[in-house]
Amino acid sequence: MRASKFRAVGLAAALVGWSFAAPRVRWHPIPNASLGTGLVAITRSPLGLRPPALWSGLRYGLAAGAVAALGVAATTALPPARRAMAARDLPEHPVRWLLLDIPIGTVWPEEAAYRATLGTVAEAAFGPTPGRLLQAAAFGLWHIIDARVTGQPVIGTVLLTGVGGWVFGWLHARSGSLAAPMLVHLAINQAAGLAALLPNPRRRTIRNTGGYRREILRRMAYRGW
Repeated sequence: MRASKFRAVGLAAALVGWSFAAPRVRWHPIPNASLGTGLVAITRSPLGLRPPALWSGLRYGLAAGAVAALGVAATTALPPARRAMAARDLPEHPVRWLLLDIPIGTVWPEEAAYRATLGTVAEAAFGPTPGRLLQAAAFGLWHIIDARVTGQPVIGTVLLTGVGGWVFGWLHARSGSLAAPMLVHLAINQAAGLAALLPNPRRRTIRNTGGYRREILRRMAYRGW
């Protein structure tokens, strides 16, 4: 049991460390997708993407995803949220962002790494509740770099994404399928992405600096990362 606990904590630390040690590839879909796929292959974590578990995952994911998307839409329609989004830079290629970067570069690797792999290992080592807490805490810490680059409050981002990690973990355990948290995660990110892309005269799209990813690297270099 001690070895399994060490493995779970070590895996959580390694994932958080990756976010700090390799921030320059965090926004590229190929390394991220490879990370999630590799962890699942190495640990042979169950995904529940075949019937009958898949049907349960789809039921939970579609229902919760619809509620989450409506919540995001309602929140981002508020004036303070619109003003905050207007101050943020957008990618030069929004279609690629929505269809590739979000589902392949964010949703799949994060769900594969945190819910399928870390969640399974942590819950086996510590039990359902402590294991899910470890997974959720690591998921929140994973977003520190994202918050610093985008100028969002770090503590608020960590807490919010940590709660999200807990909910995603619950959905994974409840449905028995990674499809459930993947669908909800995708619904939240896509709804927020579409809301950010709505016309806003105060918003600017990065073009002259060579694109969104290059601008992110410029900011990181400016801040000494």
